[in-house]
Amino acid sequence: MAHSPTERDAARADFITACGWGGARVEPFPGDASTRRYFRLHRGDGATALIMDAPGGDEAPACPAGATPQERATLGYNALARLAGNNTAAFAAIAQALSARGFSAPKIVEADVSAGFLLIEDLGDDLFARVIPERAHEGGLYAHAVETLAAIQRSSIERAPEAFGHAWTIQDYDPTALQTEADLFLDWYAARRCGVQITDTLRADWHGAWAKILPALQAHAPGLVMRDYHAENLIWLPGREAEARVGLLDFQDALFGHPAYDLVSLLEDARRDVPGDLHRPLADRFFTKAMLSDREAFDAAYDVLAAQRNAKILGIFVRLVERDGKPRYAEFMPRVARHFVKDIANPALAPLQRLVREIAPDVFKEAQL
Repeated sequence: MAHSPTERDAARADFITACGWGGARVEPFPGDASTRRYFRLHRGDGATALIMDAPGGDEAPACPAGATPQERATLGYNALARLAGNNTAAFAAIAQALSARGFSAPKIVEADVSAGFLLIEDLGDDLFARVIPERAHEGGLYAHAVETLAAIQRSSIERAPEAFGHAWTIQDYDPTALQTEADLFLDWYAARRCGVQITDTLRADWHGAWAKILPALQAHAPGLVMRDYHAENLIWLPGREAEARVGLLDFQDALFGHPAYDLVSLLEDARRDVPGDLHRPLADRFFTKAMLSDREAFDAAYDVLAAQRNAKILGIFVRLVERDGKPRYAEFMPRVARHFVKDIANPALAPLQRLVREIAPDVFKEAQL
């Protein structure tokens, strides 16, 4: 059940006091695309910490372990796409699992999982997206990000990590979740931006095109996929060592999936251009450091996942602009369209490209190529 802002503010203040930070100055963070909110606490002794405020009643329920596609459809989008939503148990459990393996996920200091509050370590403000133009070498920073990602892929993360007495089951990035996300392109970009009527026949054709290419993802063993591994979710921590120099944020939706997914997130960033001459060397570095085999199959899976992810993002950005009243996301769409058009140009994705040309030709104009 959702709380009114006044009730939520009071509950958050009570949690802060219970954690021993009652006298701290509370600084809100700007909002993002989610319904979670973050606050930085400044204590008189100079110490800082973050509050994650994630009211559970504000989003559709997550996917229960073992739910069928039909049961997931009844529960809604989060269950279909296997998103954790505002589930602090997911964030806390995955953070603990990553931290235990030496990665710089924020340490969870205190938690009230049932109320949706976490007090977490403050990793600072040095997001990759900020420090690259100011004081860090872009290629070097991305190399660190790739090496950390490869180390995560080499790690054995348990299926049901636990924190503060709550276990969280990390599920698989299965065809239902992948297709559900790709459908956002159909239901929002094609329908709302291009004015296409989505008939049952068109939806069947769309699903058929994806069914031809998704099997490419079966060539490698799955690893932990954080799903939003990019320059605005990575923090530069030069005082730490090796893989711990890359601070990790926004991983509560993690699943087990193809190891190329987070590499796509990093290189085909929706919000900034990663220089094209870095893509191949970084992909080479990841492939080697992650100890993968069959480069041809890996590249094929990368292209499929790139098309899937960018189709999803185009749909999400239209939804954010038109439904949620967040017009700033429109400025990112040409970049994502360019990624998507390049991705589907791969001859192996020809069935998808033909259908996109038929139902959403505007995406080629939006790409401004």
